[in-house]
Amino acid sequence: MNTSVANPRNATHALRCVKCGASQKDPGPLFRCVECSELLEVVYPEWSRSPREFASRLKEIWKERRGSTLAENASGVWRFRELLPQMERSHIVTMAEGNTPLLPLEILRHDQSLRGLSRLLAKHQGMNPTGSFKDTGISVAISQARAEGFRTVCCASTGNTSASMAAYAARAAMKSIVLLPSGHVTSGKLAQALEYGAHVLELRADFDGCLKVLYEVARQSGAYVLNSVNPYRVEGQKTVAFELMEQLDWQVPDHVIVPGGNLGNGSALGKGFLELHELGLIAAVPKLSIIQAAGANPLVRTMRENGGRELIRVNPETKATAIRIGNPASWRKAVSILNNTGGTCEDVSEEEIAVAKAELGAEGVGCEPASAATLAGLKKLARSGFVEAGETVILVLTGHMLKDVDYILQAQQPKASIPLDADASAVIKRLEQIDASH
Repeated sequence: MNTSVANPRNATHALRCVKCGASQKDPGPLFRCVECSELLEVVYPEWSRSPREFASRLKEIWKERRGSTLAENASGVWRFRELLPQMERSHIVTMAEGNTPLLPLEILRHDQSLRGLSRLLAKHQGMNPTGSFKDTGISVAISQARAEGFRTVCCASTGNTSASMAAYAARAAMKSIVLLPSGHVTSGKLAQALEYGAHVLELRADFDGCLKVLYEVARQSGAYVLNSVNPYRVEGQKTVAFELMEQLDWQVPDHVIVPGGNLGNGSALGKGFLELHELGLIAAVPKLSIIQAAGANPLVRTMRENGGRELIRVNPETKATAIRIGNPASWRKAVSILNNTGGTCEDVSEEEIAVAKAELGAEGVGCEPASAATLAGLKKLARSGFVEAGETVILVLTGHMLKDVDYILQAQQPKASIPLDADASAVIKRLEQIDASH
């Protein structure tokens, strides 16, 4: 079996500013442009010069690798390594991330606002090794850190990044440092970081405050930052677009909808679709839309109030902790993706998130609250006419339901019953009462 491809760029990739376009030779520990201090992105000059020629056999090669036993081929990220920064196999840190299911949703059959859709599917990234989409990005970024000789990695987190980073650092025998906003991280996510041996520090600050402290810690300690400001995170996360298109037999959906917190995920998926289109692997690019919680909606406000020119920061408040971010680092990248794909952004209330989460759960699809924001947002976009009848929509669910069991238990508390006697007749009587109430 042929599991390699002649790659004209070999180890060549470049870092470029997303605002001024300046190339970066030494971006420093915070991955900021030396000219204007904006974020950076990874670009591939070699294959960009002749993309169609470069891509001529990629679909065939990626399909062949699915039958391989090599660790990098078992990964839903590294299987697509021609479109990733090149490195030696010994530097790759992988736990077979990616390979997540694409699930049809029946809610479109009974929800009035969705009945006109042709297809509605959920790409469940909560099925990754640590239960969230972060694993795809962390795998690439931590591999890059290893290739560059770093031994310590760090992040600020609302929970999912810390869990992922800690697990992959443990696999790579690297030290990991986590800064968390005290009182705003679910016990499940905190437990993961602790289980994997991270040095976890809770700060009296929100996520944005933790990130500010992290930057200074990185400057002074030399630790490698693994937040989404790291452009290699985006490279890993963009592979979700590649895997999704394979699952759809390369038929492009009309819309892809993602939740938005720090906005790296929507930026990554958009980058992935745009690269596939540039390479000629897909005929068009789906509209990519981003959904935020109404209490943590800086991108929504930015687009509505100034067309995406300057970020409007907010003081974030939402029970969907994974997107409880008021000063998103990747906002400029997200604005570019919305503009380049024809997508939009929308915000949804806490009640709308809770209803959508329960509806997904009723189909056996368990996700954390932030993920359910996508379904809530889709309903609003369908009612407004932005999503039209006959279209195919993909919801990207970013985290597993067990990431936030407290949310579920609180929501389901009214259904909790008084303990019964250990008697079959008592159980049957109670079941009859439940059936009658429905």
